Amino acid sequence: MEAELDLRPDCSRCAGLCCVAPAFAKSSDFAINKPPGRPCPNLGDDFRCGIHEHLEERGFHGCRVFDCFGAGQRVTQERFGGRDWRAEPAIAGPMFAALPIMRQLHELLWYLTEALKLPAAARLHDRLRAAVAETQELAGSDLGDIDLDAHRQRVNPLLQQASELARAGTGKRPNHRGANLIGRKLRGADLRGANLRGALLIGADLRDADLRRADFTGADLRGTDLRGANLTDALFLTESQRTAARL
Repeated sequence: MEAELDLRPDCSRCAGLCCVAPAFAKSSDFAINKPPGRPCPNLGDDFRCGIHEHLEERGFHGCRVFDCFGAGQRVTQERFGGRDWRAEPAIAGPMFAALPIMRQLHELLWYLTEALKLPAAARLHDRLRAAVAETQELAGSDLGDIDLDAHRQRVNPLLQQASELARAGTGKRPNHRGANLIGRKLRGADLRGANLRGALLIGADLRDADLRRADFTGADLRGTDLRGANLTDALFLTESQRTAARL
């Protein structure tokens, strides 16, 4: 049994970092423009969102689908000992700078731990565990010194190998990596074992499609219609992707 990592957001242990650190650009995802480092006007004194139950109708779809993979509470609790930027304005800059780096490391940890759950990738498990340990070590180091691109270049081939092993034996395994499938009519399509890494599936019709063991790494599923689709054993499908799609 792999050790459980804290890779789910826990807003009760965070200082509302995702509502302050990033910039918002007024769009279909955000109802307002907000510069980086300025609190969203919906952020309460308790660091909770005042419109959390009404984000969609108020024009904050981007907030509803955002996932920090537990980076927010790690920055707040582990790196800053539970302190917050309101009580101590001097730490605001370092806290806000730490969030995007920690989030990327936690996202990689999520993918690595998902790969470790794949029996077909058993021969890679030792290397995957080593990559988890290395990523954890980076997350506990000076974040400003990390070369994230170099680390991703080491980790991504390993994740791709795990995907290939897990998708083996599923038929044609169509390759739509990075494809522009925006609005595509794919209802009932046989996409078993498909490579959908980085594919743009915004508004695509995938109702009743067979997506067993398809790899969804980084796929854009905003408004994708997945009603009735078979997602059994789908690979690397995040909770935020599920939230963005129509299920």
